[in-house]
Amino acid sequence: MAPIPSSPQQPDDSPESYVGLDERDAEQRARSHGWTTVRSLPPGTIITLEFVAGRINFEVDDATVTRCWVG
Repeated sequence: MAPIPSSPQQPDDSPESYVGLDERDAEQRARSHGWTTVRSLPPGTIITLEFVAGRINFEVDDATVTRCWVG
């Protein structure tokens, strides 16, 4: 029987710490902290709710991160 695959570990990082940062600075910081996928979205964007390990999401309004979550 094949082993059950395990999900990669999430970076030890606080999503709340990105709120208020400039979009570019937030992306650079996220990549330096080990996030493999960084996604920036405008407010109100409709997205699916699939969880992707290693992904951090930014809601960006006027080049500033206003909300951040993982997955």
